Amino acid sequence: MSDVKMTKNGLRDKQHLLRQLQTYLPTLKLKKSLLQTQVMLIKNRIQRLIEDHTKRKDEILNFCFLFTSKYEFDPLEYVQIEHIQKSYENIAGVELPNFEKVIFKDLSYDLFDTPIWFDEATSQIQQMITAKEKISIEKEKKRSLEKELKDVSIRVNLFEKILIPRTLAHIKKIKIFLNDQELAAISQAKVAKLKKVEQ
Repeated sequence: MSDVKMTKNGLRDKQHLLRQLQTYLPTLKLKKSLLQTQVMLIKNRIQRLIEDHTKRKDEILNFCFLFTSKYEFDPLEYVQIEHIQKSYENIAGVELPNFEKVIFKDLSYDLFDTPIWFDEATSQIQQMITAKEKISIEKEKKRSLEKELKDVSIRVNLFEKILIPRTLAHIKKIKIFLNDQELAAISQAKVAKLKKVEQ
């Protein structure tokens, strides 16, 4: 309690601090609620993307026997990522990545030299890789939001359980002290008045 000044100025400072804390707390709670909603939405989105990725992976399995056959061309050699294109948006004060597209290296091949299924196989592989990258970016987004949610939750708890109750206790203590001082001053004044009357 060493930071508590038992004066009218100290009381005013603590009352001002309490108003600030009580004004800022609803904003923090709103941010916490928004972050919780976003985390839930992203968890659902990740689940749908995982299902899509699994489906595409199963489709690729249809071509697996062709990859092990004696063709000169392996479609996996013609599907290489050059760049993952992302954009960024700010949600509740957090900079989050958004998947735009996967840019694959342009590895050309002669259509006449490749088997008839080759184009479809490379296309399916690209779609599977794209689905996987979407999941990766959504997981990155989820991690960022969960970190911010944890920080905001700590602040909300700090305000609700420590700062506001402590400030209220300080205000009460200062008021009691000032009332005691006032009563003591009144008592001293009465005693002094009685002594004057007696003299």
